Amino acid sequence: MLRSCLAAGMLLSFALATVTAGTARAEDAAPAAKVSDAEKKAISKACSDQANAKGLHGKERKKFRSECKHKGGKVE
Repeated sequence: MLRSCLAAGMLLSFALATVTAGTARAEDAAPAAKVSDAEKKAISKACSDQANAKGLHGKERKKFRSECKHKGGKVE
């Protein structure tokens, strides 16, 4: 009985330590550089202008703009 309680306690401690360590690592990660709303709008506008220049419509336009915005508006 004592051994099973001890084993269960050790497993619980290990599980809690693992969860806590995982949470700490996620919090310690440096956040990505914050982009202001004005910068987001400028990037989106630049990507839209590039898509217009290429004559893209529909799914092609959506895919292009998504990639463009992830690259900060510098795709051309």
